[in-house]
Amino acid sequence: MKLHVINTGNFKLDGGAMFGVVPKTIWQKLNPPDENNLCSWAMRCLLIEDGNKLILLDNGIGDKQDAKFFSHYYLHGSDSLIHSLNKAGFSEQDVTDMFLTHLHFDHCGGGVRYENSKLELTFKNAQYWSNADHWAWATKPNPREKASFLRDNILPMEASGHLNFIDLSSASPFASFDIHHTSGHTDKMMIPKIKYKDRVICFMADLLPSVGHLPLPYIMAYDTRPLLSMTEKEEFLNEAADRNYILFFEHDPVNECCTVMRTDKGVRVDKTFSLSEIL
Repeated sequence: MKLHVINTGNFKLDGGAMFGVVPKTIWQKLNPPDENNLCSWAMRCLLIEDGNKLILLDNGIGDKQDAKFFSHYYLHGSDSLIHSLNKAGFSEQDVTDMFLTHLHFDHCGGGVRYENSKLELTFKNAQYWSNADHWAWATKPNPREKASFLRDNILPMEASGHLNFIDLSSASPFASFDIHHTSGHTDKMMIPKIKYKDRVICFMADLLPSVGHLPLPYIMAYDTRPLLSMTEKEEFLNEAADRNYILFFEHDPVNECCTVMRTDKGVRVDKTFSLSEIL
């Protein structure tokens, strides 16, 4: 098995929204904001090369929305989804499976694009993977999350005939990783736990956006069930500390990975490092 980091670019989000009830005097030391209170965040995906499978975990924000939409998020950086795939030695035609942790626009927007003025799958040879509960949640969104679930990102997957639902009560359909699901951020978000050599690498999605979110009260205001998020995070971090998991961050602008340890103040960061250091 080989793993490839796929950087799809950076964007900006309000620091207060990203750190919830944590005061700005504290969180601004973790991710300094600009003059508009916006912090830079990564959209870092992961490509798993395993035998005849090439599995992409999430795909970033994409580029098909209009200028008004992108004016809210200040995309920046030189990375893009296709460029990063090419840099790893692959094209979009090579991807066999497109695994989506959840369907918020910054995680699934790159999976559909415009071709000849029509919405088409970016990965035409791939099967796209969600789960039935989250799909229902995303396609009939509550008012709070509606702006995060964009129809142009989601419905073409179903129309293409490439959409598959994972049964979360059964074993993972992928030999290379197990699936842990949580429902605090959004209903039935899926966290891949990748079996790499003698380690487990956890693709954290929005259960833990960055190293700065390790303390339990540091919960995003975007989470639909913040108290559940806190419980889910505590259980996961205790397991990660006890089993020496490697946590891979989708949104941390600086740190790709870390390990954690138990301390008197709860689970905290042990070491930070890039994924290439363990490959």
